Amino acid sequence: MSKREKRRELPPVPEALPAAAVDAHTHLDACGAKTPEDVRAMVDRAEAAGVGRVVTVADDIAAAQWAVEAATWDDRVFAAVALHPTRTKDFDDADRQVLAQLAEHPRVVAIGETGLDYYWDYSPPQPQQEAFRWHIDLAKRCGKPLMIHDREAHQDVLRILAEEGAPQTVVMHCFSGDAAFARTCVDAGYVLSFAGTATFRNAGELREAARLVPVEQLVVETDAPFLTPHPFRGRPNEPYCANYTLRDLAELRGVTLEELVVATTATAERVFRLDQA
Repeated sequence: MSKREKRRELPPVPEALPAAAVDAHTHLDACGAKTPEDVRAMVDRAEAAGVGRVVTVADDIAAAQWAVEAATWDDRVFAAVALHPTRTKDFDDADRQVLAQLAEHPRVVAIGETGLDYYWDYSPPQPQQEAFRWHIDLAKRCGKPLMIHDREAHQDVLRILAEEGAPQTVVMHCFSGDAAFARTCVDAGYVLSFAGTATFRNAGELREAARLVPVEQLVVETDAPFLTPHPFRGRPNEPYCANYTLRDLAELRGVTLEELVVATTATAERVFRLDQA
């Protein structure tokens, strides 16, 4: 097999975790799932690795509708709905109406991913910020956690949350800050979600942040099909790869794998109220 072919190949499914884990943020549709059979096969692979439940997340209206439907196909799948900040340039009342209706579905456990992205230039900052404020209000109206996408926008994310009043539960998806920003978020009561990026050996500041977050405010995600953890960086990602991230973070934090899995699963269950969905 050539190096090019290997980079297109999924990592091996690892040995099952010692306890059941939750992938707190994935994109089953972007991983290639379309049908109930696709979803079942993907979650079966995850469960074989010990990742028994997943939250599949939308980034546009069509994806939001699909995520909610997919969450009715398999009891191990839950949904989060929102319009991704990079898609907010043309966010209109019709979109808001659809999202508000979807947000009330019992299988929807979070409003997300929403927030700010100043890395890409698909949408200017103003419509991103206006959409973020609307999603904050939606999360408060429906009483569900707010799942935040924050890329190169730390201070504006914190400012807008302060101005609007943060919902009771805020999840910083794919946390990308340093230890100081992590402490600020922890002190605010936010939950920090770490993806495969926290396993990258050149991500020293992010790894330090992952080391210090209390387990009561820590969940693990894949953000699949992106951000595949070390040592498979650059290859396709699926929910089962949360297994690799948990193994790496347990070693980083100096705890047993079982301790970390049990603790992060308890946090995910509490944050997303998985037993009520």
